[in-house]
Amino acid sequence: MTERRGLAWAHISQFAAGGACLLIAMSGATANAAPAPTHWVGSWAASQQVPEDQNALAPQDLEDATLRQVVHLSIGGPKVRVRVSNAFGTTPLHLTSVHVARALAPGTAAIDAASDHPLTFSGSTDVTLPAGAEYWSDPVVMALPAQANLTVSLHIDTAPARQTSHPGSRATSYLVHGDQVSAPDLPDARKIEHWFQLSGVDVAAGSGASSVVTLGDSITDGHGATTNGNDRWPDVLAHRLQVSAATRGVGVLNAGIGGNRMLLDGLGPNAMARLDRDVLVQSGVRSLILLEGVNDLGTLTREAPANAQAHDALVEHILAAYAQIVAQARSHGIRAIGATILPFGGSAYYHPDAANEADRRRVNAWIRAPGHFDAVIDFDAMARDPAQPDRLRTGYDSGDHLHPSAVGYRAMADAIRLSLFAR
Repeated sequence: MTERRGLAWAHISQFAAGGACLLIAMSGATANAAPAPTHWVGSWAASQQVPEDQNALAPQDLEDATLRQVVHLSIGGPKVRVRVSNAFGTTPLHLTSVHVARALAPGTAAIDAASDHPLTFSGSTDVTLPAGAEYWSDPVVMALPAQANLTVSLHIDTAPARQTSHPGSRATSYLVHGDQVSAPDLPDARKIEHWFQLSGVDVAAGSGASSVVTLGDSITDGHGATTNGNDRWPDVLAHRLQVSAATRGVGVLNAGIGGNRMLLDGLGPNAMARLDRDVLVQSGVRSLILLEGVNDLGTLTREAPANAQAHDALVEHILAAYAQIVAQARSHGIRAIGATILPFGGSAYYHPDAANEADRRRVNAWIRAPGHFDAVIDFDAMARDPAQPDRLRTGYDSGDHLHPSAVGYRAMADAIRLSLFAR
C-alpha cells in the first residue's frame, strides 16, 4: 500500500508540474493576446428627426456641399470617433469625405489646421449610409480635452432625398459648395443654426468613465439658451461634473428635442419611439435623466377644453410610459432618474387651467414616490414661485412662462446632486 501511495503521489506531482508548465504557457499566450478593446464613452450627442420645412435646407443647398458643424464636448480623451446619421433618409447617403479638427473659437468656422484629421469608415475615406442607418467612423488618435469645441466637416456630393437633422443646435454651422472639409477657414460660408446628418461623438476613456443621457423636450434642448454659449442645463451640468474630481469621467449627452412628447409624435418622434437610438445604445451610458411630459399635458387642452376622463387617461398613459422607460433602462444596466415637470402657468402657448395644473401635480407626485425611479431631481420644487406654485419664479422665467431663462437653466443644473453620478 505504501509503494502504491508513493506512486500515486509521484503521478500527482508530475501532473502538477505539467499543470504549472501549462499555466506558464497560458500566461505567455495571454501576454501576447490582443489588447483590451477601447472603452468608448459618449461625449456629445444630438437627437435626430426630420426637420420642419422652415428648418430644412433646400435640396440644391446640399449638392456638392461642405457642412462644417461645431459641437461642444463634455469629457475628453486620447482618441475620438464620430457617428454620422441617415436615420430618417429614404435613400442611401454618400459622404465623400469627413474631417475633424479643433475649432479656434465659438461662433467661427476657423479651425486649428494642425489638428485637422480625415476620418475613415472601415478604412475608406468615403462612406455610403443606407436609408435609416447610422455609421461610426474608425477611431482617430486625437487628444481632446474636456469641454473642447470640435468641428466635424462633411462633404455631400448629392443631396439626401430626406434630411436627417437636429434643428435646435443653438450653435452656428457653416455651409459652402465644393469639397472644403480641410479648409482652415470658410469666410464666405452661409451660417445656419441647425445640425445635419451628425448624431454623436465618442472619446476613448478609462474603464471607470461613463455617460449620462438627458432625455427631454425644448427645456432640455435649450430653447432660449445663448447661441454658441453652451449654457443649456445639460451643458452646465457637464461643466460641473468636470470641476469635481469624483465625476470628471462622466460625459453628458443631450437628447432633448424641441416640442417633444412622451406619447405622440410632434417635433420629432415621441420619447418612447426614440428611446433605443437616443438612450439605450449610447456608448458608456450608465444614467438617464428623464424630463418629459409638459408638452403632453399642455397639448391636451391647447385647442379646446377636455373632460375629466380625458385628463385622467392622459396622466395614466404618461405614467405607464415612464414605467416602461424605467424598466427598459434598468434592463440595460442604466440608472433611471426622474425629473419633476416645471410649472407652466401663464403660458400663452398652452394657456393651462386648474385641471392642467392638477395633472402636473399628479405626475410629479408619482415621480417623487419611492420605488418608481432610482432617484429624483425635483426641478419643480426649485423653479416654482412660492407665491404662485403653478408658475416659474420670475428670475428663472425666460418670459414665456414655459421655458427657463439662462439663469433658470443654471439653477436647474446646480440643483442636481453630483453624487448621483459618482462611481
